[in-house]
Amino acid sequence: MAKKKKKIKGLTLHFVPYSEISGLETVERIKKLLKIILDNKVVILQGRLRAEEESRLIEDTMIMIGNIKGFKGVELAVISHDNSDRGFFEKMRLGLARALVGQQDALTIIGPASVVKEMKKDPRKLEVMMR
Repeated sequence: MAKKKKKIKGLTLHFVPYSEISGLETVERIKKLLKIILDNKVVILQGRLRAEEESRLIEDTMIMIGNIKGFKGVELAVISHDNSDRGFFEKMRLGLARALVGQQDALTIIGPASVVKEMKKDPRKLEVMMR
């Protein structure tokens, strides 16, 4: 009599450095991130996607719901610096740096809704509740 092994499910975090996506076109970035998410991994992305890329990611995942078994969508949150207390010249310097190298000073968390229950963000922290 063979014993059945219990498959232990764990949480997998997948860190994606900004340099890994910086040279990719929008469609390639979305495909790369979705491939990781469809493996039930939570993506921690250095930097952030452009607004149109975030929209495209959400649109693509909405289309996938119902077409891919067990896929329930994604949860997405971005953590970045609060610039409200910075002076004019500091804001200009940061704006110029972002224009040259992108928004590498942010952190984006994207996870499958089947793994991530909820993300709560306030000015000082991000809470990620898992299922």
